[in-house]
Amino acid sequence: MNNMTKNIMIVGVGGQGTLLTSRILGKLATRAGYDVKLSEVHGMAQRGGSVVTFVRYGDNVAEPIVEEGQADVLIAFERLEALRYIHFLKKDGSVIVNDWRIDPITVVTGVAQYPENIIRTLKEKRNTIVVEATEEAKKLGAPRTFNVIVLGAAAKYMGFDKEDWLDVIETTVPPKTIEINKKAFEIGYNL
Repeated sequence: MNNMTKNIMIVGVGGQGTLLTSRILGKLATRAGYDVKLSEVHGMAQRGGSVVTFVRYGDNVAEPIVEEGQADVLIAFERLEALRYIHFLKKDGSVIVNDWRIDPITVVTGVAQYPENIIRTLKEKRNTIVVEATEEAKKLGAPRTFNVIVLGAAAKYMGFDKEDWLDVIETTVPPKTIEINKKAFEIGYNL
């Protein structure tokens, strides 16, 4: 495998915008001239189920799936999802996690408990950047933009220019939401 390949994993819960986020990243990498492979792996795509997307880019990317221990960056929109997939990160990889709790169905139904001290556990395992994205998005008056705030924070670990990110956001998100999504990205980027 070519050393130049970057492996990004985006995890969240159904309805959190995981797929939109992977599209933004995929489009950005394609524009930068990389070979890009995207894949979406749904645990359960309904609200409440895990949604995982891989974005791999480099000079020549063979297959879309990222193996355990191979991801450079893990972007997580919910903290339990970060914990669930942390073993996919390289030892020196970084996880950018939205410090937010969404109870999976097993917790809702009382079959399982939501783990304590997830952020601390993550920090013990890997370089962890904690983003209060849901809170920030509420302050912005646009709660649904939290995923773009997380992406803004993660952008610094991926080596593309901020202006390029903003351009791609402009051409990817629904037209009415362009300005608010750009603002959300800036908030994350400046955290």
